[in-house]
Amino acid sequence: MTPSLMRSAAQLVRRRSYSAASGHPERKVAILGAAGGIGQPLALLMKLNPLVSSLSLYDIAGTPGVAADVSHINTPALVKGFMGDDQLGEALEGADVVIIPAGVPRKPGMTRDDLFNINAGIVKNLSAAIAKYCPNALVNMISNPVNSTVPIAAEVFKKAGTYDEKRLFGVTTLDVVRAKTFYAGKANVPVTDVNVPVVGGHAGITILPLFSQATPATNALSHEDIKALTKRTQDGGTEVVEAKAGKGSATLSMAYAGAVFADACLKGLNGVPDIVECSYVQSTVTELPFFASKVRLGKNGVEEVLGLGELSDFEKEGLENLKGELKSSIEKGIKFANAN
Repeated sequence: MTPSLMRSAAQLVRRRSYSAASGHPERKVAILGAAGGIGQPLALLMKLNPLVSSLSLYDIAGTPGVAADVSHINTPALVKGFMGDDQLGEALEGADVVIIPAGVPRKPGMTRDDLFNINAGIVKNLSAAIAKYCPNALVNMISNPVNSTVPIAAEVFKKAGTYDEKRLFGVTTLDVVRAKTFYAGKANVPVTDVNVPVVGGHAGITILPLFSQATPATNALSHEDIKALTKRTQDGGTEVVEAKAGKGSATLSMAYAGAVFADACLKGLNGVPDIVECSYVQSTVTELPFFASKVRLGKNGVEEVLGLGELSDFEKEGLENLKGELKSSIEKGIKFANAN
């Protein structure tokens, strides 16, 4: 890759301007599940991020090859690969940000809930290791179903006495990325200028894009257009699974979204002001204990959970409709975490 292409790739992650010069604090990022379909492109994108000084890649198998491959890229981050249970502690030790894409992907006909039994167990074990080896890290949960895996991690951290609600995030950035893309295409506005908050959860009807708050605003979209855009955002994962004819899920776009959110977390840790992203966190925005909304990121993780703002009637209806399913997913995660 030429230097100009490398810079362009890195700029995809750096949506806000910052200097790539020296002077940033040293930051270690660990990716758990780094040899998988999301983990590999995510490792590539984090290697391109100048805020990362140390990149720790962990998986149950295959990580040495991924680490060797990524380590050859001529950017400053030092890359190490770790494999198997006995190397998990070393992979995590000293991490500032831990990103978890570990688990099995969706296959045709599977819902996120179908993934629960496998991925819930993986997340529970990894969370226990995080509590032991890097309890102060910001944890970015990608493993589905996020609506349940974030509560699982919270319960594990509580049992270990390390839980800090400001440091645990469900990564819902892909919903925002999709909403921006779909809105820009329909409204015929430059996608780089678009912002769309997405609230609720990270599965089906729990995903609620707030197109009434989209910027730049447009009068070109009818109520039917908004309904269709909402449905497409909610079904974006299924769209990719079907397009890949059962041979994969949303790995590349998820890796990009994961890199965008991790980049925001690193900027917050480094004291960059006004870093706001949507994320699924412990929340009092609704009566539900976890909810995705805009959060302001800072040196301690979540500095502020922002409110929903003014909703359209359609969005108010969507909000009420999602609460039952989201509540059930949260309770399922808590029950699983406390079962043993």
